[in-house]
Amino acid sequence: MAMTHPILQARGLHTYYGSSHILRGVDFDVGRGETVALMGRNGMGKSTLLKSLLGLVRAKRGEVLVDGANVTADPTHRIARRGIAYVPEGRGIFPNLSVRENLVMAARSGARGQCDWTLDRVLGSFPRLADRIGHAGDALSGGEQQMLTIGRALMTNPDLLILDEATEGLAPLMAREIWAIVGAIRASGIATVVVDRNHAAVTAIADRAVILVKGQVVYAGTAADLRAQPDLLHTHLSV
Repeated sequence: MAMTHPILQARGLHTYYGSSHILRGVDFDVGRGETVALMGRNGMGKSTLLKSLLGLVRAKRGEVLVDGANVTADPTHRIARRGIAYVPEGRGIFPNLSVRENLVMAARSGARGQCDWTLDRVLGSFPRLADRIGHAGDALSGGEQQMLTIGRALMTNPDLLILDEATEGLAPLMAREIWAIVGAIRASGIATVVVDRNHAAVTAIADRAVILVKGQVVYAGTAADLRAQPDLLHTHLSV
């Protein structure tokens, strides 16, 4: 897929945790409607990059643009209002709220005024959630909680959805359901950034892939080209 007008751009990001230099001049782009696999071993800077893009962690140098607007110094809620939704590692649902309440509390129109993802559409896309509409969040299985978190993100009608560890800890059957949902989201035109340890699954669904090693980009290209380079996958991902 050719790179379209970027919805998200990062240039020269340097991020630190205390004196530890985590990101070292990272460039990162996502085009409208594009799916990007963000890859790398544990501790290589993937989650730090996502948090730096969202303003959850402040980069010391570099800049972040959303749809051409510089958001480097903006608080996270303003960045989100520009059409970015985040599904964090660990999910972060409200355990005492029902499935319906978790979804409805996030409902709003998107940055362009779009209201494509309604409660009915989300429930239609996640039949398991429809079956458990009155259940509390903490009564759901891990996979159902992940579905709820993705559904809640879609209720904000985002232009870009960021998924950190999309299927971590899930049984294979549930993981397959999550990948099917990610595919449906991609088909709907929402751009996605996906982090997952299942490299075969994530590159199968992605247009492009970016690999981080010690906070630096060592590969940025099509997912198809990456799949065709098993030596590269073995060197940087041990697969």
